[in-house]
Amino acid sequence: MSERRAKILAVSSGGGHWVQLQRLRPAFVGHHVTFVTVGPCDTTAVSPDPVKLIPDANARTPFRMVWLLFRMAWIVLRIRPDVVITTGAAPGYWAIRFGRWCGAKTVFIDSIANAEHLSFSGRLSLGRADVTLTQWSDLAQDQGPCFWGSVV
Repeated sequence: MSERRAKILAVSSGGGHWVQLQRLRPAFVGHHVTFVTVGPCDTTAVSPDPVKLIPDANARTPFRMVWLLFRMAWIVLRIRPDVVITTGAAPGYWAIRFGRWCGAKTVFIDSIANAEHLSFSGRLSLGRADVTLTQWSDLAQDQGPCFWGSVV
């Protein structure tokens, strides 16, 4: 009897967030993975897995944030993932929120760049994601975030 392959939605912003998400690919082997990130980006790095592009937005771009919200909700509703994993920022936070509403297990991994404190989206994910992780052991706390190592 074969084990069921999970549907994973792997979400990130651009730049270092996208690079760190790509480094997690070995953990996804054997599962159905859909990547979601801001465009333009190099989608060949995750080929043959599909990539959905979303608008880049943050707290200073409220109109784009609304478009991001609708786009992310649509993607999550269409895919109905079993697991949502993100390396941040705003797109990942919204993926976590919509994923939880659809019954997905959710993991938020804060960027390695956040060495002194958790990012804004990381702080928002506390209590909303099933697991919120920091990549710095000295930022781990009993109530989260947890430290399980860093993405190398």
